[in-house]
Amino acid sequence: MSETAANSVTLRFLAAPTDVGHSGSVDAGTVLEWVDKAAYAAAVGWSNSYCVTAYVGNIHFADPVNSGDMVDVEATIVYTGRSSMHIRTVVSSGDPRRGTPTMRSQSMVIFVAVGEDGKPIPVTMFEPATPEENAHHDDALARIKVREEIVAAMKAQNYTDAGTAERVVLRFMAAPTDVNWGGKVHGGMVMKWIDEAAYVCASRYCGNDTVAVFSGGVRFYRPLLIGHLVEVEARLVYTGTKGMHIAVHVRSGDPKRRQMELTTYCLTVMVARDGTGNSVPVPPWTPVSDEDKHLHAHARDLLEIRGRAPGNRLPNHLLRISSPTTTG
Repeated sequence: MSETAANSVTLRFLAAPTDVGHSGSVDAGTVLEWVDKAAYAAAVGWSNSYCVTAYVGNIHFADPVNSGDMVDVEATIVYTGRSSMHIRTVVSSGDPRRGTPTMRSQSMVIFVAVGEDGKPIPVTMFEPATPEENAHHDDALARIKVREEIVAAMKAQNYTDAGTAERVVLRFMAAPTDVNWGGKVHGGMVMKWIDEAAYVCASRYCGNDTVAVFSGGVRFYRPLLIGHLVEVEARLVYTGTKGMHIAVHVRSGDPKRRQMELTTYCLTVMVARDGTGNSVPVPPWTPVSDEDKHLHAHARDLLEIRGRAPGNRLPNHLLRISSPTTTG
């Protein structure tokens, strides 16, 4: 790890063969683990306290990271609230023999500083000093309202057995190897589980390999403890011409009790790929039940809300509804 500025941390390492997943390159879930670790390092360095992941948004996966790539994960604090730190992350990678790495993904991560009692504590205010810092600071500030709209819209939805779309549920125990420095399952591991469930759901639906191109609205509601029973439910809610929008809920609880609490919720967009790695159209999904129709409209609403975020330009295939004759 190299510290490039008081408010910025960069992790640098080689992507290993063991990082390669179902896609043939490094899976989005592993990249999100790296992002969470870099953002955590930046947050702890700024606050001098333990920090927890509160939100991850606008994660665009531009290009894959390959085994053997030199990877840079830069995490920079761009805005602070009373106890929160808004951290811009950029993942870049490339052949270490060929110089400058290429940007592969970027996102905004929010960490909250907490004391020994687990309650939020104040952090030092970040004051931008350069034109670039001011631009990122203003961008983070402008996104707060959009993020609040997204969280409210996602929280208002109901997911029951009345839905008819493709759905998968993964269940397992949270292991000691999943623990973070505070004794709880770290946010990066939870996001990796989300990616795995979304992959299974999307691949079953379209019959092809799939990869994540976007994740958003990753809201962490409560900590997930070692030894908890974990349930990761992924459900298709919308299809574009190539993108499959998968809503993922992570629930957990003491296995000795029946009650499971919502831990994390997000929406991930997966794209189907053929044998050569090119994206291909997916079968259109038609809502059947009233719940299907509500969730379909909800996914569309989220796209429109995100489209209002500063500088946000969603790919056309995410915005357009697929039909049997659509190939774009």
